[in-house]
Amino acid sequence: MKTPGVVIAGTNSGCGKTTLSMGVMAALKKKGLKVQPFKVGPDYIDPMFHTFITDRPSRNLDSWMLPHETVKHLYNTRVQDADIAVTEGVMGFYDGYGGTSLTGSTAEVADLIGAPVVLVLNAEAMSLSAAAMVKGFYDFSPRARVRGVILNRVSGEAHYQLLKEGIEGHTGVRVLGYLKKTKEAVLESRHLGLVTSGEIHDLQHRVDQLAEEVVSTVDLEGLLHLAEEATPVPCTAPVLPEPIIGKVRIGVAMDKAFCFYYQDNLDLLTSLGGELVPFSPLTDVTLPKNLQGLYLGGGYPEVWAAALERNQTMKQAVYHHAEKGLPVYAECGGMMYLMEQLRTGEGTNHAMTGVLPGSSHITTSLQRFGYVTVKIQKDTILARAGQAIRAHEFHYSEVKVPEATDRAYHVMKKRDGQITRQWQCGYQVKRVLGGYPHLHFWGNPHFAKGFLESCALAGKEETP
Repeated sequence: MKTPGVVIAGTNSGCGKTTLSMGVMAALKKKGLKVQPFKVGPDYIDPMFHTFITDRPSRNLDSWMLPHETVKHLYNTRVQDADIAVTEGVMGFYDGYGGTSLTGSTAEVADLIGAPVVLVLNAEAMSLSAAAMVKGFYDFSPRARVRGVILNRVSGEAHYQLLKEGIEGHTGVRVLGYLKKTKEAVLESRHLGLVTSGEIHDLQHRVDQLAEEVVSTVDLEGLLHLAEEATPVPCTAPVLPEPIIGKVRIGVAMDKAFCFYYQDNLDLLTSLGGELVPFSPLTDVTLPKNLQGLYLGGGYPEVWAAALERNQTMKQAVYHHAEKGLPVYAECGGMMYLMEQLRTGEGTNHAMTGVLPGSSHITTSLQRFGYVTVKIQKDTILARAGQAIRAHEFHYSEVKVPEATDRAYHVMKKRDGQITRQWQCGYQVKRVLGGYPHLHFWGNPHFAKGFLESCALAGKEETP
């Protein structure tokens, strides 16, 4: 059965596609529709807002980190009980990996999932030039299904009618409405992007206001009609490893400091035999009982460093868990929490858990950003030496780790098959592994199975 779907793409980052996507999702939800949200690319924060609005976990569709058949499979399995799928794009519509091809772009993902595209364009201080921009996006790729346009930061109805006449007259692409520039719709940002949904106390009020504006100035019926043009996307389901026997109890750090997880990563761990138990390094006194492993995702430990430092009993519990030889896997911010110290951007040092030797410090500029390939060079709790997986990095911090500490990751950036940059990461002590790369387990599901097997084995070996 075909599920209607639409991709909301941007001409560029900052054009308003996140605001528009949130408004459309909220307006459709208020109409009583089951809206399944998706986000193109590796972003963690936009999906949090999607999930808040729709009451359904938002999913990442990344055609660089994941095989194309896997992207289609994940999309198909999540839309089956939805009335409509709304996919928010990443960066500009044609921007992808390396900047020279459509790989990893919103355009590629839209083609994979068979969804028509609504282009968001910042039309502030613009008239006929808007038509030229839309025509360029429409003509650039014969596979791109740009079928509609929504204009952002429009000064009013007269400005909108002028833009609409020019765009439709010169391109044939239907203009589906507009948003005015409103202060209430603006969401706060910090160095990694928007603040997380859990940090905005009046988020529901802002979402309600945004939905009202969309209802008043966007042709929702036209958008729903366009979504009916989505085409089915047959695919071959990926072959997954066999689930482990029994359940493996994994503690997952979940709070304002640690919240960067791909929902499909968590679901894959569960389907392979994991029992995921959320806990808060910020507010819980200690770890949940009978855990066989820990998973600490990324987030903003630097923002909450003082509170993390004060929670002595939790830090001691994480340290003792690792000392007993039980597995701990951490990404980016989670890795920073495992180290001895974290220095914030203000220059204040905070004591962390001390599970990994060394320290992290916040920098004033972006250190690494983009897609990478991670090759395992020493056996780890995730995979054996020689296995590889694609990943993503984005961090305003650096670490200082003793040279004697094992580096299990050989990390590479490539272009046209050639390595352009490489380094070592993946710091390993006992059964603890922490690194900057954010892994998408569906890129190599054996990494998820390997983590569960390591946890199950270590749990059996632990003596009271």
